[in-house]
Amino acid sequence: MLLCRTRDVDQTRALAGAIAALVGVGDLLVLVGDLGAGKTHFTQGFARARGVAEPVTSPTFTLANRYVGDLVINHLDAYRVEELGEAEDLAIPELLEDGVTLIEWGDRILPALPGDRLEVKITLGDDDDERQILLSSMGRSWTSRSGALSAAVGPWLVA
Repeated sequence: MLLCRTRDVDQTRALAGAIAALVGVGDLLVLVGDLGAGKTHFTQGFARARGVAEPVTSPTFTLANRYVGDLVINHLDAYRVEELGEAEDLAIPELLEDGVTLIEWGDRILPALPGDRLEVKITLGDDDDERQILLSSMGRSWTSRSGALSAAVGPWLVA
């Protein structure tokens, strides 16, 4: 696990962009955090770093947004998923074959998700704009990138 701290929204987006440089088709990021913690800001920075030019918005009501940059980015929101069976309707295995997938509130549907993922837990810091971001590599693919991940987020690591 890596603990990072960002001082404002721009740093949160920059940290996400640094992580975005490490992903490829089939990767899954599970974003966890209270309302207003910065999950969508994280996704915005991630998408920008992968060449997405259009506005990136929360998919709370649509459940899924799709963006195309230098790879397809599937942005899902599991906040409104009330039963685990509903997670199957999101067609996550198919999305993973097509691009990288970020799921806000993904902790609500963990049993329905592949074990190979990067969990990103965002919590509020001491100041209004500060965030603590805990990165947990799960599965072989993300564990094998732990050194690269640590280097990518080095500027934000908490000693």
